[in-house]
Amino acid sequence: MRSRRFIYILFVLSLVGVMAFAFSWKRWPRASCYPSAFISETNAEKYYAYPEKIVVKPWRGQHHVYGVFMVPKGSKSDRLVTFTVSENKTYCGRPIKISDPSVENIDAKPGYYLMKGYINTRVALFLIAQGKIDELKQPSNWKLGYVDKS
Repeated sequence: MRSRRFIYILFVLSLVGVMAFAFSWKRWPRASCYPSAFISETNAEKYYAYPEKIVVKPWRGQHHVYGVFMVPKGSKSDRLVTFTVSENKTYCGRPIKISDPSVENIDAKPGYYLMKGYINTRVALFLIAQGKIDELKQPSNWKLGYVDKS
């Protein structure tokens, strides 16, 4: 009788685990790197900004994995920030323009403004679980494209 109870409990736990995985996989929030979010003006030269500072504190909740970028005023930036890991896998996040000229002890140079580029917290936790926290903290892995409007 005890062995049967153990088998039933094991079956139920396995079923719940599979259902939880399937549910979370469908809801996995990924910011797709869709081409329409990137600037594709053919006559303008595209430049890339790398973050001045990177904050990786996903244990504090949402919006605590981001890079602070300094972009020239009068430029048009991509609507996505890209983050690339060693296997050439690219993740995208959202940049947000900051109205304050000083953020995270970074002062915008004259003629520049600051932007925060957020990477999804779940993606960051997934990468940290794989041992890639050092790659998250490398400025060369993050970039924000922009073109000069003038």
